[in-house]
Amino acid sequence: MTAYDVIVLAGGAAKRLGGADKPGVRVGGRTLLDRVLAACEGAVLTVVVGGRRATARPVLWTREVPEGGGPLAALGAGLRLTTAERVLVLSADLPFLGPGMVDALLAAAGRPGRDGALCTDPDGRDQPLVAAYRAEPLRRELALIATEYGSLAGLPLRLLTAELDLTRVDAGPDAAFDCDTWDDIAAARARIREHGAVLDEWITSVKNELGIELDVDTGVLLDLARDAAHGVARPAAPLTTFLVGYAAARASAGAGPDEAAAAVAEAARKATALALRWEAEANAETNAGANAETNAETKPDAGREGTGAP
Repeated sequence: MTAYDVIVLAGGAAKRLGGADKPGVRVGGRTLLDRVLAACEGAVLTVVVGGRRATARPVLWTREVPEGGGPLAALGAGLRLTTAERVLVLSADLPFLGPGMVDALLAAAGRPGRDGALCTDPDGRDQPLVAAYRAEPLRRELALIATEYGSLAGLPLRLLTAELDLTRVDAGPDAAFDCDTWDDIAAARARIREHGAVLDEWITSVKNELGIELDVDTGVLLDLARDAAHGVARPAAPLTTFLVGYAAARASAGAGPDEAAAAVAEAARKATALALRWEAEANAETNAGANAETNAETKPDAGREGTGAP
């Protein structure tokens, strides 16, 4: 993957949110800004244009001049701090942006003769704040616009995109979904809790909260919890998964993420095998008891054996 920097625009008045700190609004337990930052963790340099706030990973902060000067002014301020040949430009309110879309934009921006690539939403509208640009033409056009209008403050993004040769990338239903209103926030929160997404969202949020960078097979852990609950007792499920995590941490102390993930898988394998042995023993005892009852019911009356009594 070609090296890239990222500029995240996290300013604005958020008037349709009643002036709330939009980048700090939480969706799925994480701020909108942190969700965007998670999608571009591969950036060499991350510049956030806006007021300082706590973030899940280190970033470089700057502000547009004047503050509240709009997206072109913010983009110009962020661009002055970047050095990579490609620059990813994102707004801070994209709850469903993922690394896959970031990779697609960067790849499309590298096509010969093109100045960059931007997303188009399901209605066919360009999204210049979900885009990847080649830095040289981006700097050139911003300088020309600033010269023509005297500054970048208060100018629309279309003045920039109209002068660049850009590839369009279909964003699908999620990548370009942004949160401008409280209804948008509610829709994003509801979507995260849908059955097909809630588990992955929860695990990602937990890892973010605990500062864990570990990719583990959640299916293995869920199978372990199921086997412990069925084979031993229901409370055994959470306790066993905790012990597996503790054992894996000890076994992989000082190792990298891959070794740690392997340690989790091995500890889960051992605990699962143990739970299945417990279940097998319980089944054997149950079957033995059932056979004994059956034999007792079908065995002839011992008091009548050999007596000749009818």
